[in-house]
Amino acid sequence: MLTKEEIVRYFKSLQDDICAALEKADGSGKFIEDQWDRPGGGGGRARVIHGEVLEKGGVNFSAVHGTLPEKITAKLGVATGDFFAAGVSIVQHPVSPEVPIIHMNVRYFEMSNGTWWFGGGIDLTPHYHEAEDEAFFHAQLKTVCDKHDVNYYPRFAPWADNYFYLKHRKETRGIGGIFFDRLGGQDGHDRASRFAFVKDVGEAFAPIYTHLIKKNKDKPYGDNEKKWQALRRGRYVEFNLVWDKGTKFGLDTDGRTESILMSMPPMANWVYNHTPEAGSREAQTLERLRRPVEVMPV
Repeated sequence: MLTKEEIVRYFKSLQDDICAALEKADGSGKFIEDQWDRPGGGGGRARVIHGEVLEKGGVNFSAVHGTLPEKITAKLGVATGDFFAAGVSIVQHPVSPEVPIIHMNVRYFEMSNGTWWFGGGIDLTPHYHEAEDEAFFHAQLKTVCDKHDVNYYPRFAPWADNYFYLKHRKETRGIGGIFFDRLGGQDGHDRASRFAFVKDVGEAFAPIYTHLIKKNKDKPYGDNEKKWQALRRGRYVEFNLVWDKGTKFGLDTDGRTESILMSMPPMANWVYNHTPEAGSREAQTLERLRRPVEVMPV
């Protein structure tokens, strides 16, 4: 039987492997590690990089446990009791506006009463929309999903569009990806099959992102592109602080604030009533993001 100790060992090794791949892709930056303990039980390893390609990137591991706060039991619809949660969470903010922001999270949750599930996903937030990169990104994720269940991608891709949606802006955060949560013993899957899928999602991250880094990092850009990057980073901040359930869960369970907010970019900007020039790359990108999304509870 798959144990939480095995899951923790895997998540730690995944953090190690991804950090090594990102350091190689950056070429000069090295992750610094900060180990932390949670007063209520558990802790983690926060790792942050500042390099030539990656202006600020975080790859965090955590495994926490304790009594689930009443506020969270109500949100999750579970009985009061002790919980255990572990996972790896990643956000990378590149120097170049031609390289996209990327996020990945894979996680496991269980309660003392036997309730368990996996969750996670990967989504891409380009500063400038590139159809070729979008097609590559989604094709890679579909391949991972189809290996385990042909129903995964048709379900998880719309779920990502729905989840990573700024309702107050009527914009998607980026070009989507996959998002999934509460994958337990439904639909003929057991803990081992769900874990196998989550592992393949985690291991897809480094090849996907290092490909996008290599393809785009040497493209030229100027002040106009950097200003636009700062505005798109601002949208990223808005989503993470206003809508992201992971941020709220971490703060509500007394997680480490520095680790939770490592997803914030090093610099961002907000310009009042900014409107891109018609026909510009900025306008085309915004047009791609401002599309109908069926907003529903997730």
